[in-house]
Amino acid sequence: MAHKVDVHVGKRIRQRRWLTGMTQQKLAELVGIKFQQIQKYETGANRVSASRLWDIADALDVQVSYFFDGVEEADNTGENQNSAVPVDLLSDKEAMDLIRSYYAIPQNQRRRLFELARVLSDVA
Repeated sequence: MAHKVDVHVGKRIRQRRWLTGMTQQKLAELVGIKFQQIQKYETGANRVSASRLWDIADALDVQVSYFFDGVEEADNTGENQNSAVPVDLLSDKEAMDLIRSYYAIPQNQRRRLFELARVLSDVA
């Protein structure tokens, strides 16, 4: 059975790869391994060695510590009963699509879109 930290690191690899629009194949090529190994890392089936994690961080343009962010909260995998927002927001494909699309918008227009979204959601 996979350790919760290995699963968390794998999810963070997948999230970062996905946010950058990189395929498993491309990441594997940059790191010098087969894409099947990336799949195993992302599911937590295989543990990522320190040197391999260093290479993955370099390929994804993040610090190694990025993969451990939020590991303390990894046990809280359920949803808050009082909220429509899932605890693990970054595992939601629609949310990830929205985030990627949002950052593709020029910065000056993003702020206006953000304000509109706040008004529409009655959170303002």
